Parts: sequence; C-alpha cells; structure tokens
Amino acid sequence: MTEPVRLTRYARGGGCACKIPPGELETMVAGLGPATGTAELLVGLDHGDDAAVVRLDERTGVVTTADFFTPVVDDPYDWGRIAAANALSDVYAMGGTPLVGLNLLCWPRDVLPVELAREVLRGGQDVCREAGCHLAGGHSVDDDGPKYGLAVTGLVRPEELITLDAGRAGVPLSLTKPLGVGVLNTRHKSTGEVFPEAVEAMSTLNRDAARAAVAAGIRCGTDVTGFGLLGHASKLARASGLTVAIEVGRVPLLTGAREAVRDGFVSGGSRRNLDWVAPWTEFGAATEADRLLLADAQTSGGLLVAGEVPGAAVIGELLPPGEHRVVLR
Repeated sequence: MTEPVRLTRYARGGGCACKIPPGELETMVAGLGPATGTAELLVGLDHGDDAAVVRLDERTGVVTTADFFTPVVDDPYDWGRIAAANALSDVYAMGGTPLVGLNLLCWPRDVLPVELAREVLRGGQDVCREAGCHLAGGHSVDDDGPKYGLAVTGLVRPEELITLDAGRAGVPLSLTKPLGVGVLNTRHKSTGEVFPEAVEAMSTLNRDAARAAVAAGIRCGTDVTGFGLLGHASKLARASGLTVAIEVGRVPLLTGAREAVRDGFVSGGSRRNLDWVAPWTEFGAATEADRLLLADAQTSGGLLVAGEVPGAAVIGELLPPGEHRVVLR
C-alpha cells in the first residue's frame, strides 16, 4: 500500500506561521507609499489593515487582498479549504463581501503528484462556493515547495468599513474563534496527530461574524492570523492610539492547545511574535504558557473586534492610551 503523502513535511513553516515576522515586515515596507492611482484610496499601507480599499462612488468600495501559505495540515482537501477561508477572511475583516477569487498555486511538480494539487484546488473551490464567491482561474508556478491561497476582490459600503484605527476607549473587545491552531498544527506536523476541532475552526468562514459585526455598528477590528492575538491587538492599539486590555482567563482555547504548549509544540513564528510584542506589553501575572498561546501564530483565525458580537467571547476592552499598548489581566 502506498504511504500517504504528508504535505506538512514539505513546509518549512506551516500556514500563517510562515509569514515574515512583523518587525521585519514593518522595516521592509517602511517609507513605501502606494503607487498613485486615479481612484480614492480609502485604506492602504498606513496601519497594516487586512486589505486595501478604493472608493468607486459614495456607496461602493472595492476590497482587494491576496493570501497564500505553505501546508498547515497533511490532507490536501482540508488545506485548500483552510487557505481559501483564510484569504476570504481579509475581506470579511474589513466589513466587506467577497465577489471573486483567483487561485494562487505553487507546486513542486516533479515531487508531488498533480492529483494532490487537484484536491487542494477542490477544497478552495468548495469554500468559495460556500461563501458565494466566484473562483475564476488564477496563476500557478513550478516551485520548490507547495503553497496555495487566493487573490480576492470584494465590495464594501464605505460607511461600514472595519479598520484598525477606528477604536474608541471604553468599548469591549470580542474574539470570534478560539486560539490554539498554531500549536496544534505544529503538533500535527511533528506527530501526524489530527485535530478535527482545529481543522473545523480554520475552515469556518468569518462571514457570519463579519455580518453580525457590521449590523452591530462595529467599525474597528481585524482578523487574528500569523502575528497572534497579541500582535494583532498591538497593531489595533497603535493604529487607534489606545491601550488594549485583555482578560487572559476569558480568551477561548481549542481543546488540547495547553497540552501542546506544555509538550513544547510551539512554532518559531509564535516565539518571534512574543519577542516582538514584549517591549510594549504589560504581562502581569500571565504565565509563560499564557503568553505563548496569546502570541500563537493563527491560521484562518477569528475576528478581533471592538464591540460585542453574538456568540463571540468578550475578552477585554479598549482603554485610553497608557504606558503600554497591551495590558494582560
């Protein structure tokens, strides 16, 4: 019997943990401005929001983004679903609706069979179908390692935009998915153990949470991906000129996440996240395990929004600016 292919063995870093570290990325893009265009740019490079937005008219903005990464699980169909849900999340995080996606596929064609690539694409197609988003072609290259994701275009009403810089002091902070997929994926890569709850969380669209946020009048937020909860909370705090207070005991975790940290299944990306946020974070009584979980590099994580969303955990609040950007309680 042919041994099943373990896609994660072909990934130096899994999922959003393979991102360039946030500090290095900020240095890389420092001083770069957008190319001059004719349409009004509503959201660009200023604060590192999830997608770019240009205004078509008073009632319509175009949201555009691209996201792709290395295998986060061994099952090719599940990886396709997760990567597509993650790319679509950037549009949802801005309060928008995705309209059309394009496949972005890198494939080592002399190493991995084309049948596996087809399963990856099928997973992406099924998630786009669930989202009501067209998937119309894309681009593929022969590469040393497998990578997959989407370029996505969507629409948003300018008055319903959700951005990092719209926070207000005194507003609660909500998280719509539990943390822990990073450490569970690291365990999966190392041991082959499968964590269905993590796969379900990563492949679940942020569509309903985004709709609920827009309906509730929420205008500040982001999604939690490769920089971890602490990294994304810090970016929100800096953009809004506020402090984010997080109640550690209220942050929801996936089953097995604490055990994965205890057993040492923490990615290098998560440790780099923690190092990056440390200078402007007051950790209080948070344990080392707490800190690593809050910095855990998420793949297709939930929305972190300033406001209350039905079914989401309220994990803290926004405070007036203080000595630290993020305070753990």
